[in-house]
Amino acid sequence: MSAVKVLVTGGAGYIGSVTSKLLSRAGFEVTIFDNLSTGHRELARYGELVVGDLMNSEDVEKLFAGRSFDAVVHFAALSLVGESVKIPLWYYRHNLLGALNLLDAMHKHNVRNIVFSSTAATYGEPEGTPIEETHAKRPISPYGRSKMCIEWMLEDASRALDIRYAALRYFNAAGADPEGECGEWHVPESHLIPNLLRTAAGLEPIFRIFGSDYPTPDGTCIRDYIHVQDLASAHKLAIDYLLSGGAPQSMNLGSATGTSVRRMYDIACAVSGRKIPLEEYERRAGDPAVLVASRGKAEKLLGWKPQFENPEAMIRDAWNFYEKNGFAPKIR
Repeated sequence: MSAVKVLVTGGAGYIGSVTSKLLSRAGFEVTIFDNLSTGHRELARYGELVVGDLMNSEDVEKLFAGRSFDAVVHFAALSLVGESVKIPLWYYRHNLLGALNLLDAMHKHNVRNIVFSSTAATYGEPEGTPIEETHAKRPISPYGRSKMCIEWMLEDASRALDIRYAALRYFNAAGADPEGECGEWHVPESHLIPNLLRTAAGLEPIFRIFGSDYPTPDGTCIRDYIHVQDLASAHKLAIDYLLSGGAPQSMNLGSATGTSVRRMYDIACAVSGRKIPLEEYERRAGDPAVLVASRGKAEKLLGWKPQFENPEAMIRDAWNFYEKNGFAPKIR
C-alpha cells in the first residue's frame, strides 16, 4: 500500500513543522509549502520543502501540477491578533486570498480533503466556559474574522465541490517537539511561554503580567494551552477521519480547564532554575478573565486524547528546544 501523500502549508513554521514531523514518522509522504516569511528552513526537516507563496496563484498551480496529494493540512496564515487590528486589510488579503488559491487548486486537481488550522478566536467574547462548538461566532479581531470567513468558504466548497474538511479551533499552542528538533521561533515573539523563557535566559529584562485582580483563584487570567505535539496528533487524526469518509466538521481542541498566567510563571521559574524578573501591570482592555475551549467533540469524532496535558511538560519541552537551538533564529 502506497504512503498517504499530504501537503502541509506553513510547514516550516511552529505547529506546521511539528505536525510534518509527526506525519512523516507515521509513514505519510509529506510536502511542505512555505514562503519562509515567518517560517525557517531549519524547521522543515521532515518532508520536501517547496518555497512558494499561497498568494501567488502561479506558485500554487506549479505545486499541484507537479505532485499528487491525498490531503492538505492548511496552517499558512498571518496570526497576530494585535497586528491584525492595526493592518486589517493585509490580514484579509493574505489569509483569504491564500485560502482561495489553495481551494481553487484543490478543486482543479481533484484533491478532496483538507484539515484547516482555525482558531477559537472565531467565538469572540465567551458567554461561558468551557466554550462549546455551539457557542455564538462573534470574532472581535480581523484575525478571528478572517479565519471565520475561511470556515465559511470551506462550508460552501463542501456543498458545491465535494471538498471534505475538518476545521480545528484552538487557542494557545505550547511547548515543542519533545525531541527538541522543532519548536516556536517567532520574530518578534509575542507568546507567553517563549517570553517567559527568554526572560529566564537573560534575553529580555522583565516579564510582565497584565492584571492580577481578575476573578480567578490567583487573580491572573486563565488561558487554554495545548501541547503542540497533541495539536499535531489531532491534525493527523483529522486526516485519518477524512480519508475514512468522515463528514465535514468544525471542532475545538481544548484543555477544558486552562492554566493561569501566574501558574505558568511559577512553572517556568522551576523548569529554568531561575527567578524570572517580574512586574505587574493593570489589566489590558479586552482581556477576558477565562478563555477555555471544550474538547468533547474532537474526543468523540477523532478519538483525540492529549498525552501532554501537564503544563510542566509544555514548558520543559520548550526550554529543551531553546537550549538545543538557541533563543534566536539562525537566519531571517
